Amino acid sequence: MTKIDPLGTGPERFGEAPAGAESARPPTGGEREPLGAVRERVLATLRQEIIAGRLRPGDRLVERELAERFGVSRVPVREAIRALVAEGFVLFETPRRTVVRRLTPTDVAELFELREALEVYAAGLAAARATPESLAELAALLDRAAVATHADDAEAITDINTAFHDRILAMAGNSLLISVMEPVDGRLRWLTRQNEEWPQLLTEHRELYEAVASGDPERARAQALTHVQANYRSTVRHLFGEDA
Repeated sequence: MTKIDPLGTGPERFGEAPAGAESARPPTGGEREPLGAVRERVLATLRQEIIAGRLRPGDRLVERELAERFGVSRVPVREAIRALVAEGFVLFETPRRTVVRRLTPTDVAELFELREALEVYAAGLAAARATPESLAELAALLDRAAVATHADDAEAITDINTAFHDRILAMAGNSLLISVMEPVDGRLRWLTRQNEEWPQLLTEHRELYEAVASGDPERARAQALTHVQANYRSTVRHLFGEDA
């Protein structure tokens, strides 16, 4: 499978490791890395590996093994695992057994309900406040999405999908919308990775772009609602083998 740079610049978002990060290696030069920085480094890498599917539902996270892998003590690994539990990526099956969570129908339904409430509203604001520059950035993301879809590059598609929706949120010009989305951003990326109907996703994004570019808030909201609901149905089919 061809690997591409999904965004052209490879920026990090919300403290996450870039797609494709293989390990959290300590800095060179002999300086002692602060414990908090070690924790964030381990957390970002594990989070990205779950989102990308390299750590799959049911896989165990063993403190000792992870500490050896990253070349760190167990303390930052333990703290990173606790953070992943709080974020909804992993769970403690028993006091001594931690695994990557399996998404349930309720998990998926609740996340998509949140998406519907926020993204539909954001699309309407974006249509009203779009500029030629912001629309050009959206169009460029669609071009990159087409390349990634042709290459069947799931990680790149996931990153571009996130960037596309982030761009619409930014165009909405409401900082509170962004702050509400941030805590669940990783889980939404994880959901996107579960749905592999990439050509359909690209088509829906093109239609959403056209609606936002029209400058008609009502049309943009309607198209965003159609997109979220279609994505929900395809995700449920992929995860649970049934229609929503």
